[in-house]
Amino acid sequence: MLRLRDAAGKTQRQAADAINASNSKIVKMEQGWVPMRDPDIRALCECYGLYEQKAVARLLELARLDRERRKARGWWSDRLDTGATAEFIAMEDAASRIRNWQSSLIPGLFHTPEYTRALAVADGAWDDPDEIEHWVEIKQRRQERLFGERPPHYHAVIWEAALRQQIGGSEVMRAQLERLLESAELPNVRLQVLPYRAGAHPCITGPFSILSFAEGDALDVVQSDVITGMIWVENETESGTYSGLFDRTSRLSLAPRDSATLIDNLRKEM
Repeated sequence: MLRLRDAAGKTQRQAADAINASNSKIVKMEQGWVPMRDPDIRALCECYGLYEQKAVARLLELARLDRERRKARGWWSDRLDTGATAEFIAMEDAASRIRNWQSSLIPGLFHTPEYTRALAVADGAWDDPDEIEHWVEIKQRRQERLFGERPPHYHAVIWEAALRQQIGGSEVMRAQLERLLESAELPNVRLQVLPYRAGAHPCITGPFSILSFAEGDALDVVQSDVITGMIWVENETESGTYSGLFDRTSRLSLAPRDSATLIDNLRKEM
């Protein structure tokens, strides 16, 4: 809404008057600190001169998704404090389609407990072994999503480097690659490997996930990991850019059968 207000040349005071609110409420709404009500969205769209019904409907849908995400409570609610990870798991749990690009790690929904544990130990953020085991439990519970009654379609593209990186040593990696091969056989999973020989590629800048939802007008949401946490993209144009990058990288990758052969050969080498 901030960009719409700027494009319309309106002040925060004018926006606040349009919904009979204070300037501080407009600030909180534009910064994503509070959920947005449908009447406020419609009033602000009118104030900003946005009358295209399709565009307004998409804003309403995005706001609805945001409200559901804020109040969503699932199995993770009792296991995680509120934060980026809990927010991502809630979104992941609601998604009907997930596309994931990974350049240095195995996708989280395929992790073995040993692989997760090795990553947690190397991270150094946890001093208490019980906290690490708690995180391992959460990661394993997330994977049940792939086997549920209505599992999402999951398409993962992994750079070859992630398969060769010795996380936890050769025994841990051998078991992890075996898990990958087993997961790739699920009917709702498509697994591809981008080989070294592909060279430069569209997704070379870093990993991300694209979450799609069953509702026809729902916008794709993109999540990307950064050193300090996560960033979210909830914008049609930008999420479309990520989709294009993922699709082009997928076309450069090995077919699922050839990917499985490469994974199996690496597993035997370990």
